[in-house]
Amino acid sequence: MPISRYYDVKRDEKGERYLEPYVTGFLLLRLPLLNKGTAFTEEERRLLGLEGLLPPHVHTLEEQKERVYRRYRLIQSPLEKHIYLRHLQDRNEVLFYALVVDHLEEMLPILYTPTVGEAVREFSHIYRYPRGFTASTKNIDRIDEALQNVPLEDVRLIVATDSSAILGIGDQGYGGMAISIGKLTLYTAAGGVGPDKTLPVELDVGTDREDLLKDPLYLGVRHRRLRGEEYFRFLDRFVEAVRRRYPKALIQWEDFAKETAFQVLERYRKVIPSFNDDIQGTGAVALAGVLSACRLKGERLSDQVVVVYGGGAGGMGVAGALVEGMKREGLSEEEAKARVLVLDSKGLLVEGRSMEDYKRPYAQRPERLWGWRFAGEYPNLLETITNARATVLLGLSGQAGSFTEPVVRAMLANTPRPVIFPLSNPTSATEALPDDLVYWTEGRALVAAGSPFPPVGFKGRTVPIGQGNNAFVFPGLGLGAVLSRAREVTDGMVLEAAYALYDYTREHFPERIYPPVGRLREVSPYVAARVMQRALEEGVAEEARVQGLTLEALLDFVKSRFWEPRYLPYRPAPVI
Repeated sequence: MPISRYYDVKRDEKGERYLEPYVTGFLLLRLPLLNKGTAFTEEERRLLGLEGLLPPHVHTLEEQKERVYRRYRLIQSPLEKHIYLRHLQDRNEVLFYALVVDHLEEMLPILYTPTVGEAVREFSHIYRYPRGFTASTKNIDRIDEALQNVPLEDVRLIVATDSSAILGIGDQGYGGMAISIGKLTLYTAAGGVGPDKTLPVELDVGTDREDLLKDPLYLGVRHRRLRGEEYFRFLDRFVEAVRRRYPKALIQWEDFAKETAFQVLERYRKVIPSFNDDIQGTGAVALAGVLSACRLKGERLSDQVVVVYGGGAGGMGVAGALVEGMKREGLSEEEAKARVLVLDSKGLLVEGRSMEDYKRPYAQRPERLWGWRFAGEYPNLLETITNARATVLLGLSGQAGSFTEPVVRAMLANTPRPVIFPLSNPTSATEALPDDLVYWTEGRALVAAGSPFPPVGFKGRTVPIGQGNNAFVFPGLGLGAVLSRAREVTDGMVLEAAYALYDYTREHFPERIYPPVGRLREVSPYVAARVMQRALEEGVAEEARVQGLTLEALLDFVKSRFWEPRYLPYRPAPVI
């Protein structure tokens, strides 16, 4: 079966890959997966009906990259840079990815967090070109028919969002499509998944934002969000249709509100291979960073007392990952949970107080608070840090500036080298600025953040600020699950991704908490190979070609299938 109704990829007598297009002429130039622009050779122009439609000079990919990068550098506004790159992607996918791969560290903040937050807000106003698939309340009754309109025949990776909790900015309605597009950009640029194997999806179940519903330019359906059984009937239909249309696909659930994120994950994880990046990806990245920080301190994870500030999907995912990491070092589950304290907007989670069901596993027993001193009904952040003698503080609250100087100095009073990660995105939601954390702790804190920050100069030395970006985990996790044909994405596979990132950092960047973002294309294959190894050990890998392979052989397998942004030669389909 062709991989698209517009073209197929074949091999010649020497085994070299080439494209066989089923369209020619002007239409060929309008398909971003096929368009080479000025790089079509003279022979291809003659054979494909392109003569006279392009400038006469034939450019190399390198020359094209130089031209578009020059233009990119002239743009000042991050949002306008984002729009420019998206427009390039909608014209020529290979050129877009070739440019991004060359400038990954520079362009990641433009294509993803923090700029993507602004792009989400403005999505209906900056919309230019259709990309991805929309399942909405208007077409869910015809979802199978609608999915047939997608011209890709072999989608392996779907990022789907209902836009109910985008980053730290909440319900964004149809604008969440920008998140799905952005995540899949990283799957390709950092994770080597071919763009023809990916599909961004917006699950448009409505919005509760009055300003969006009244905006004449708003692109989504204009009603309140579906809830309860009606909401899950919608998702059931979507999942069933995906299974029929793309039986080899994996779904990454993205930016679901905390009320539904855990329910969606548990409802479908054994129905279709799937995971939730906000819960599991965030947990894995945070665990890897804390492990690196503990190594730099010369201590063990199981010796730490961790405060997780934020009781949403991300916070609970991080708490779960840390408990599993401590158990791996020999603690019982009960002992580990006693060392991981979670706070939400009402204070410390304690058994007996009102809270959502998904938080209950991480509520502290009341007897653990004996001897504590606190003013309110439940301890606040500063009181928890002081009473528990916390050594690690992780922010996933979305509350800008909540790590105040007294909070940070309380951490320093507990340990000579506090670990403090303000992980909330975008930058406007970060719990503290790294400069302040370094200065308030006299340069002793081990700091990483969710958004990119420059190094901090302090008393003649430069302190690098690691970025706890989920992009270190989810591209490799998804790639490994897809290549191994995993029946499900198990908790063990997610945990293995965390330790793979930690081991990579320890081996290649022993003085850092996280690798530089520019190394993502090196990290992802290693994470993918480790995930595949774990899938094989747990018996969920169905790909026959990887059965019995060593880790080294699995890494070679991943690298041999890692998509590279380069032009393939064209050969017209034979006339029958």
